Amino acid sequence: MEQEREGTGGTENVQVHEIGKRKFIIADVEPLDVDGVRTVAVGTALWAVAFVLLLPFYGRLEESGRVWWLWTCVAGFGLGIIGWDYCRRRRRRAQR
Repeated sequence: MEQEREGTGGTENVQVHEIGKRKFIIADVEPLDVDGVRTVAVGTALWAVAFVLLLPFYGRLEESGRVWWLWTCVAGFGLGIIGWDYCRRRRRRAQR
């Protein structure tokens, strides 16, 4: 069953499903990040920031046997670059 409902941005179409005693309302909204480019770019940047923030503590990391934390950041950044490129190419193909 489709209904029109007044929201803050005007009227919007919603679907109402009644299952048993419960009522489920499904709004027709657009997703925030369709292609994932921004999401992957932010994640990649966070790995780079984590690497830079851990560099001053290299001595402590080495003493405690946790130098692998730095390599994890490098791997996250590298895989993020690959993922970012993949998402950009996918977005370009979808726009054609």
